[in-house]
Amino acid sequence: MKIIVGQAAGSASDIVARLVAQFLSEKLGQQFLVEVRPGAAGNIATEAVTHMPPDGYTLLLVNSQNAINVALYEKLSFDCPRHRAGREGRERSAGQEVHPSVPAKTVPEFIAYARANPGKLNMASAGIGGPQHIAGELFKFMAGVDLTHIPYKGSTPAVTDLVAGQVQVMFDVTPTSLPQIKAGKVRPLGVTTTERLPFLPDVPTIDSFLKGYEAAGWIGFGVPKGTLSEIIATLNQQTNAAVLDPSIKQRFADLGAVAVPPNSPNEFAKFIVENIDKWTKSRASSRSQ
Repeated sequence: MKIIVGQAAGSASDIVARLVAQFLSEKLGQQFLVEVRPGAAGNIATEAVTHMPPDGYTLLLVNSQNAINVALYEKLSFDCPRHRAGREGRERSAGQEVHPSVPAKTVPEFIAYARANPGKLNMASAGIGGPQHIAGELFKFMAGVDLTHIPYKGSTPAVTDLVAGQVQVMFDVTPTSLPQIKAGKVRPLGVTTTERLPFLPDVPTIDSFLKGYEAAGWIGFGVPKGTLSEIIATLNQQTNAAVLDPSIKQRFADLGAVAVPPNSPNEFAKFIVENIDKWTKSRASSRSQ
């Protein structure tokens, strides 16, 4: 049995897949292996799983990129919402961080500074169309600011240049940015979730300044369409149990992530559809400007 991941080895998605794979191996008595298939913003891995037999032996690690892709790509060879088993319950929070040279200590101050310097601030991301990029574009649209997007091949080089001052702002997932924040190398202005994060209690939400802003990442698991409901129920039960496991919850916290309450396959499918609708509308609104 295997879990296919569409992100690079060592990424937050890969780490989560390996934690859950170990848990499933122990609970179900069958070895779960993690297979990394990065490329095309996760579409390569997703399409591969849709062609797998619906026997419960292959899972796809699903994340916010899957919903974003439906909004970004005009044509996909698979139907995203129908290939899901259940939300695993880990939410990858993200935050807006700036280089200390930026004279802004709050989101409103940053917006004012960016408006006074249109196009002069460089915004890093882990790649075009990724969660960091989309979070930044949503901020640009809602705040009415002009930031120059600089895409990188992954979060690590992007954060490296942010720390060095080559770029001035980034909307990064907290597993990558948290160590730099704690070291004082970057300054957090706000978090992209609608509630404050327990590991950054003094950092306000961007939503408190830009009402309706929310761009949190998330992770779950899916299976090919046609998988028997009994198999889906078992996998859903065990992946939800993984979220409640104390050692895994602690590992999530160490990564700068929040474990959300377990839910059902239908609830997860609804959640994905809502995310697709959100990003599709955001893209349409951005194009109309």
